[in-house]
Amino acid sequence: MTTPEQNGQTTMTDTATTMAAAPRAERPSVYRLEGATRTYSQKDRIVKALTGVDLEIQEGEFVSIQGPTGGGKSTLLQLLGALDRPSSGSVHLGDVELATASSAQLNRLRSEEIGFVFQGFNLIPTLTAAENVDMALEMARLDREERRRRVAQALEHVNLADRGDHRPSELSGGQQQRVAIARAIVKRPRVLLADEPTGNLDEGMRDEILVLLETLCAEGLTLIVVTHDSAVAGRATRRLRLAKGVVTDITR
Repeated sequence: MTTPEQNGQTTMTDTATTMAAAPRAERPSVYRLEGATRTYSQKDRIVKALTGVDLEIQEGEFVSIQGPTGGGKSTLLQLLGALDRPSSGSVHLGDVELATASSAQLNRLRSEEIGFVFQGFNLIPTLTAAENVDMALEMARLDREERRRRVAQALEHVNLADRGDHRPSELSGGQQQRVAIARAIVKRPRVLLADEPTGNLDEGMRDEILVLLETLCAEGLTLIVVTHDSAVAGRATRRLRLAKGVVTDITR
């Protein structure tokens, strides 16, 4: 039997190894922001949440975003997640300009290319772990058997293959967050956006989740984490600070 390598095929491990070894400048861009601003009207004043952000995030990066409350972190994550549009400037996800994309395009990106993980696990308490993960495939055009296969693979990927029939109340906090991560990756997204993903966990559970996220990133997933925890930010390969709507790369 010939191996994928003998057939000239590329395995996921090969891809992750190549990306880990490649200099950052040689990787394709996932996000490109040019002069991105976001302003809001608040009573009788204009709030500048983001001010002329220029930023490029490349495939396979683990990027952390820190900064004070009200500095613009949530606003930036909403733009990256195709949940909002900039007031001016541009935000590209791959070749798609999010500022001018149709609602249908944005819905497709959210359902296929972007995974979300939050501080609150947001699991449906009456559903099992497997059923919660399967919810992410509601919009996918997959038959029942393929959905079942993907759910099983996602749970195995987060080391919960034997907990698929457990409801959230029967799982620890760390296990619930693993289910939430499985739900985010089951659709095989290009990027994972995480907002304080370890905020509800103790130190031991936090480290377990970080190891899992680092593993996903090593396999080629682009990981962007908003956090107040310096221990989390310190694990990133690239650290950004966002304050008063301005992004600063503090790893350079």
